[in-house]
Amino acid sequence: MNKFTIISDTNKKSQKIKNFIVKKLKTNPINRAHLIIVIGGDGFMLKILKKNKNPLNFFYGINSGNYGFLMNKFSREVIKNLSKTRLISISPLEMTVKNKDNKIKKSLAINEVYVFRQSRQAASLSVKSNSNYIIKKLVSDGFLVSTPAGSTAYNLSVHGPILDLNSNKISIAPISPFRPRRWKSKIINDKSKIIIKNLNVKKRPISAVADNFEVRNAKVISIKMNKKLKFNLLYDRNNSLQKKIKLEQLRKEIR
Repeated sequence: MNKFTIISDTNKKSQKIKNFIVKKLKTNPINRAHLIIVIGGDGFMLKILKKNKNPLNFFYGINSGNYGFLMNKFSREVIKNLSKTRLISISPLEMTVKNKDNKIKKSLAINEVYVFRQSRQAASLSVKSNSNYIIKKLVSDGFLVSTPAGSTAYNLSVHGPILDLNSNKISIAPISPFRPRRWKSKIINDKSKIIIKNLNVKKRPISAVADNFEVRNAKVISIKMNKKLKFNLLYDRNNSLQKKIKLEQLRKEIR
């Protein structure tokens, strides 16, 4: 087995799982490990992935949170499971934001980038794909751009489509659109560069969020897929990310 290390959330359940694995195998410092076992929830996994961008790293998540879409279920056979995993490689979105003071901030998003109104006033936005307008003026609570890996998260909640991991597409969707009221989500090529502009910076301030990284008072947001960067996720054979996406596509809403 490759040299590995464990990064665990601080809650009791995570620490209990960590202690179980440490008793079974010897860990290594993170700079000497290629296999990183991440114990926590999806949010914790997103945080760890973005802190560790080495393309030689492999990440095996163990869920101690809620749904754990990016994670595996904990099993007392975890050591055996690690020797029979399947690899899924995913690329993130890259967000570049210019704020009202013309300062530039950047962040990666494995799930989604979204902009959202920062006050009681609805956002007033224009959205371009490359040099072409997708919509010249959208009045809404916000706007969301999702990767295939994130398409079952916030994207699905705003009625965006679920995307296959190998689709080479991204989803774009309005958040509570007011004008035009019935404007729907769209699927576009993942080579597209999305540019979102705040049409009224002073009266209608917005925030831009890449997963869990927020930039307030955003003026112009640029979003593109960074295919040069890959995150290598390991899944138990009967619990792949692709399978989870398929199950969400087939899932019926509870009414």
